[in-house]
Amino acid sequence: MAAHMWLTICIHLVVLGSVGAKEGLIVPEEFCSKNGTAVANVTEEWGNSTEGHMYEYVSNANPQMSQIPVWVFPSSLHESGPTRTIPFDLSSQLQVPYPATAPNLMASFLRIVTGETLETSMDFATSETFYVIRGSGTSWTRAGAVHWTAGDLLALPFLGSLDPVCDKNNGQCVRHFCKEAESTGGCAMYWVHDEPLMSYLGAEPSAGKRRFEPTFFRGQDMLDEVNRIPSADKKSGQVKNRRGILLGNNATPQTKTLTPTLWSLLNIIAANQSQQAHRHNSVALDLAVDGGEPGLVYTKMGRSLDANGNIVDPISVEWKTGAVFITPPGWWHSHHNLGTRDAWVLPVQDAGLYTHQRTLDIRFAEEEAERLRAQTSRGATNSWEDKGPIVAGTMTVGI
Repeated sequence: MAAHMWLTICIHLVVLGSVGAKEGLIVPEEFCSKNGTAVANVTEEWGNSTEGHMYEYVSNANPQMSQIPVWVFPSSLHESGPTRTIPFDLSSQLQVPYPATAPNLMASFLRIVTGETLETSMDFATSETFYVIRGSGTSWTRAGAVHWTAGDLLALPFLGSLDPVCDKNNGQCVRHFCKEAESTGGCAMYWVHDEPLMSYLGAEPSAGKRRFEPTFFRGQDMLDEVNRIPSADKKSGQVKNRRGILLGNNATPQTKTLTPTLWSLLNIIAANQSQQAHRHNSVALDLAVDGGEPGLVYTKMGRSLDANGNIVDPISVEWKTGAVFITPPGWWHSHHNLGTRDAWVLPVQDAGLYTHQRTLDIRFAEEEAERLRAQTSRGATNSWEDKGPIVAGTMTVGI
């Protein structure tokens, strides 16, 4: 009865307050929520707060922000020492208050001494992936145990609704055991997740609904799939300089990405081949699975492209087996193998997010150079071919 009476009084106050506001009468200092509890009137407090800012448009439309650096994380980080996680934390360079390798992603090496166990954990990532660099062993997840060997890849969604597998019951913990390793006395894994994106948004994944199902790719299956791709074009007979497979998921039929946020590719750069420059809006955290002959495989990258399709003032990053390097978003980059042995790379990107938003904007140098020579510019979501606008309903376009 008391709650009902309060709800009635609260409704009357709101009505009086709204009418009184028009008539210059006293407006109650407290308004009501749906359940009848009082809600303070903070109009003046918020209106006079210094939280909000107003910026002149022209000088702030493209704000100056901290840049994502070109950075190399050498294989030596996981080739010796005790069992541990080796985070690629560039939060100070990115000026964010949480661990991050790029604005949306956090990457790490895992070193697990043979016969030992390592627990990896974060709280609120929607997706995480583990690629086995070296060794064989087992990973226990909330959804089950997976036995792995070098070259395998595991992708996991948020599994917060299932029982934890770690002793400390901390976050989305996974336990990894190294059974054996062919060298260095321990297994090594490459771990990437999207918790920085969730930290930026202040969001948490839904514990009751998996966005996708756990996915396991065997290394040999991936290699076999790449090798099934013809090395030469069937029509022209020209040798292909791009042979690779995108790793997808049943939950991502449109984007064809590893998870809704993460994108990954297993790509071969054949001996004595170069891959023309391209660029995309996603960041690339590139693992050199096999760097080929030392000193003869590298990536050239730079911010700009000239009218001949050449990268302007490029820098070169050498591929070294088991190392990771960052390709900043929007930078033009090309891959080159001057040796006699094939090289392999596995990049992980936040391209799932960009592809879904139709803002990935991947471009290839040959096509872009043709546009530059024609003095034309393409929009980020448009294809190379000119197409008419999509008209829906009663919307009128072009008047």
